[in-house]
Amino acid sequence: QEHEKPLAVTNGELRISGKGKKLRKPRTIYSSLQLQALNQRFQQTQYLALPERAELAAQLGLTQTQVKIWFQNKRSKYKKIMKQG
Repeated sequence: QEHEKPLAVTNGELRISGKGKKLRKPRTIYSSLQLQALNQRFQQTQYLALPERAELAAQLGLTQTQVKIWFQNKRSKYKKIMKQG
């Protein structure tokens, strides 16, 4: 008899126990309002303190991880553009 393997979430990635295949969470699609707020905040500061991140996430209906990763990605894009001049 084939038993269903339990699902385990490891660092935000869905993982089927037993086999090490990763089922990635679908990428977040941000609304234009969320993007507007995130970009506005990024122009003020490129780094958020924990309470600021929590507040922004709550305001926008996002998780703190989503906000954190958005800022990380934005910073790296910004640096890349600055490097090109």
